[in-house]
Amino acid sequence: MSTSSRPEADSLVGAIDQGTSSTRFLVFNAKTAELISQHQVEINQSFPKEGWVEEDPKEILQSVCECMERTSEKLIQLNINISNVKAIGVTNQRETTVVWDKETGEPLYNAIGESPPYTPPLDNCGLLMSVVWLDLRTQSTVEKLIKKTPGKNKNHLKDKTGLPISTYFSALKLRWLMDNIESVAEAVQTNRAVFGTVDSWLIWCLTGGKNGGVHCTDVTNASRTMLFNIHTMQWDPELFGLMVACLGDQSAALVGQMCFKDGQAKNTYGTGCFMLKNTGVKPVMSDHGLLTTVAYKLGRDQPVYYALEGSVAIAGAVVRWLKENLGIIKSSSDIEKLAATAGTSYGCYFVPAFSGLYAPYWEPSARGIICGLTQFTNSSHLAFAALEAVCFQTREVLDAMNQDSGVPLSQLQVDGGMTANKLLMQLQADILCIPVVRPSMSETTALGAAMAAGAAEGVCVWTINPDGMTSVTSEKYQPKINPDGESSDQFFNHISQCKLAKNLGISSSTGHNIITRFRES
Repeated sequence: MSTSSRPEADSLVGAIDQGTSSTRFLVFNAKTAELISQHQVEINQSFPKEGWVEEDPKEILQSVCECMERTSEKLIQLNINISNVKAIGVTNQRETTVVWDKETGEPLYNAIGESPPYTPPLDNCGLLMSVVWLDLRTQSTVEKLIKKTPGKNKNHLKDKTGLPISTYFSALKLRWLMDNIESVAEAVQTNRAVFGTVDSWLIWCLTGGKNGGVHCTDVTNASRTMLFNIHTMQWDPELFGLMVACLGDQSAALVGQMCFKDGQAKNTYGTGCFMLKNTGVKPVMSDHGLLTTVAYKLGRDQPVYYALEGSVAIAGAVVRWLKENLGIIKSSSDIEKLAATAGTSYGCYFVPAFSGLYAPYWEPSARGIICGLTQFTNSSHLAFAALEAVCFQTREVLDAMNQDSGVPLSQLQVDGGMTANKLLMQLQADILCIPVVRPSMSETTALGAAMAAGAAEGVCVWTINPDGMTSVTSEKYQPKINPDGESSDQFFNHISQCKLAKNLGISSSTGHNIITRFRES
């Protein structure tokens, strides 16, 4: 954060960055993209049952208000007039689902996973908890829905939505809430229920709530609900029947990394890991387990750009697990030092399938595995294996992306909190066998939201031109090992462990012999 005062004439743009683990409010200089001030507040998560992940929508809203207030105070301390903030963008955890009562403004349940926006205009703000995108409670709903499709095909809706039928997306979370939470079902029947992803909830509350709040979303969040046709760019009546400036966080990171050209890609390391590759104005359907999603649409009359996406459920969350569940580190930043003391996993492999396996497997029943343990294995080897797990999962996604596009990436742009870990970044370059490029300012998700807000019609204080981003520099990590050497062998061992994790989940639910099924795979 800058400590010098800025001229009153400088135009500033704010960004609300509401993520799974924390909320930030950041203010950028619209001419240089320099980060001027920010504040961050952590978000509590609730795990009421195995596989369930919830957050309190009221806490989410309060965290946003607190971050905005504290950042404003810091601007005043820097002798900056807060009236210079010309626009505010919103970026958010995408599939997490929120339901609230438009008449009372109270939440009807906790936030679950990532939720679906709803088409009718509604108002008010409030709910008990939201269902977080990692949540697995809808697995039985997914299985029932797949059985209803022709050929019992999990990709039945992919031609319209770009998505497989999965616990990950909002529509299934909404269906579960309607079927299992009496207050939600009653509010739906009496036309009081309002549904939305976190962006919808925040915008509605911040623009008046029950007193005229705006209920809206954008196409990037809408495309993650499984209710939105990514070709017509409209809510799809068939999908609703089957289910009965604002940017999603990963789209914002793509914009913040200036990946505006067909073929450019970025990977964000947060609670999960999300790689997006710009495929231009035509959607590319994946044959290798990736998602087809809306990348961005920067203006009413601007074209829609699409992306291939590989989603990994657990990245930074594995570090949190090591800290809170095993207690082998005191803070998340300690993992780099601990792993470095070993410098190797010593044959230990970690598949953190805490919420099943996402891309390219899409197996919600998969279970986590730690294997290859010996009497010599200690906490430092486990820490190193956890970092390797993040890198190996990213490699699987990158390989699938290269196969779908037919054009291998020559380098990978990265961002997110975990990229501060230099050991992780070097491991990633070694395992991918291509350079990894990390910007000096890792808050590219918030930067992308600010860019979209500042360039919006009627604001126009930000010219989206990479050449003008004078304060954005980068650090490049070059691969240091033989691509056909030990790292390659370790990667293929990782794939074997993922297959075992996948079959472990299937076998535990069916009673079949795990080793037999693994050998058959």
